[in-house]
Amino acid sequence: MLTTAPYLRTRRPSPTTAEFIVSTLPPMTVPLRLALGAIYFLRLVAALGILLLLFSAWTQDSYSYSTPLTTAAVEPPLFSVAYIQHLLRLLLTSRPGSLFPFIASAIPPWILVPASLGALYSLSLRIGNEERLLVLRGLGVQTSTGGRTVFHPLQTRFIPTENVGDVLVNEAFRGFGVRHYLVVVVRGEDRLVVVFPKLLPRLDDVVRVLEGARECLYGGGGGEKNGHVEKGKMTTVQSTQRCQSQ
Repeated sequence: MLTTAPYLRTRRPSPTTAEFIVSTLPPMTVPLRLALGAIYFLRLVAALGILLLLFSAWTQDSYSYSTPLTTAAVEPPLFSVAYIQHLLRLLLTSRPGSLFPFIASAIPPWILVPASLGALYSLSLRIGNEERLLVLRGLGVQTSTGGRTVFHPLQTRFIPTENVGDVLVNEAFRGFGVRHYLVVVVRGEDRLVVVFPKLLPRLDDVVRVLEGARECLYGGGGGEKNGHVEKGKMTTVQSTQRCQSQ
């Protein structure tokens, strides 16, 4: 399988640096990399086919304003709109591309356009997801969350050490159960910064990240703060927030 249940990976490049990764992708072996590359390539080909189908439907519209085809004496400028349209029309007049005008004429536009946009969105979804917490002693912490599609950039936030109030385990109701999650208290802000907000790892993984982050931030004396694990028991900051079940 290309994805798995969220699990925790830890990297410790130095005693003062730690990175905690919660991922739904298995370890990146060579076969897995090849499989992901092949899937994304097929997705790209399918997306280009859908765009060509939409272009074919657009050119069949009598009200569309299309650039005239080039003549034998005048070549359109390279990478111009006319040049791109010229290439697309050559594709549509080829033997494999002749199927696209037939499909576009057989499907009403009010069905073709929404279905094509939905298919393009589905093809752009990421396979798996990763969320990271980078802890740098003396500098701060950085949270990273991947977007839902390949077009969404990585959402990162860096919190300097002087602004980090504490790292705690919070709990909230989710449906009829209770979920524990890691939060960073930022001085001067009313809202807590939730770590791993989408994947929400298991409690034991949250505890491991809490211990490692506090050790990296505060050194050996970090265990005296609230929110750590002591003799197998965890102190949590209870929240009145109620999360809707997904």
